[in-house]
Amino acid sequence: MLVAMAGTRKKTSDDPLAPLTVAVGQEELLIERAVRAVIDAARAADADTDVRDLAPGDLQPGTLAELTSPSLFAERKVVVVRAAQDLGADTVKDVKAYLTAPAEEITLVLVHAGGAKGKGLLDAARKAGAREVECPKMTKPADRLAFVRGEFRSLGRAATAEACQALVDAIGSDLRELASACTQLTADVEGTIDEAVVGRYYTGRAEASSFTVADRAVEGKAAEALETLRWAVATGVAPVLITSALAQGVRAIGKLAGAPRGARAGDLARELGMPPWKIDRVRQQMRGWTPDGVAAALRAVAEADAAVKGGGMDPEYALEKAVVTIAGAARSR
Repeated sequence: MLVAMAGTRKKTSDDPLAPLTVAVGQEELLIERAVRAVIDAARAADADTDVRDLAPGDLQPGTLAELTSPSLFAERKVVVVRAAQDLGADTVKDVKAYLTAPAEEITLVLVHAGGAKGKGLLDAARKAGAREVECPKMTKPADRLAFVRGEFRSLGRAATAEACQALVDAIGSDLRELASACTQLTADVEGTIDEAVVGRYYTGRAEASSFTVADRAVEGKAAEALETLRWAVATGVAPVLITSALAQGVRAIGKLAGAPRGARAGDLARELGMPPWKIDRVRQQMRGWTPDGVAAALRAVAEADAAVKGGGMDPEYALEKAVVTIAGAARSR
């Protein structure tokens, strides 16, 4: 299943039991799967495999040498180092030295966020021939749609394009929930999974989804947006998912407003990083928006996002305020 979820750069080996695996990115579900694939492979080879899962603070100078030193019992071991980009300079030296001569029966897994911080260690791992699993944050709807398609493929089931889109619209951006939904549908439904099946299972979720709140807001339908928002919050949709959806909705308006008039949806989709169906939807939603309205709406989303992440006393009120501001920005509706 892992290969369908994240790209694996083939270096010296694509074997989970390669001496070194690096999981690069910040998507927790993909990181969890990358690490689990190594551990499962190791325990399939040796049920008594010793697994050490370490935070950066657990790995002091000399710790890695101790963990990877030869054992009298020649036991297989998996050493997982989380947030490797945060390791101290002396520990990084230890890890780089180990990479030049990895121990037998030891699999080292480095979890690295990517980016500039700690890049020297990541480069050294790549140079050493690490098996690399990419675990990027899936911030674009198209990425989440591809994720859902990959989940169904990995589960050996057929799902229509409309069903995959409906599931993304209903669930939102949480990959764990999307994966769980794919598994549930696969277990419960026979034959091809279509849009009607998704609707039967997730109609309530779709009506209360963060993206439905965003759609009603950017369309200027304040009353409907507020009603859907309150239902979403009452049914457990995380406020941070709602602010994310609001931001995506407003940014899509801004992106398309600045695009050449008369351009084809397919061309704009490639240029703006949106699927063609999204271009058509945003074109309908953007009527009545002005540059000042987009700016005001983005400020409202930023304030709401700060509030729901601990900067405010009443996250629900902050969301309602943002929804009203966004709906008001669509002035001609």
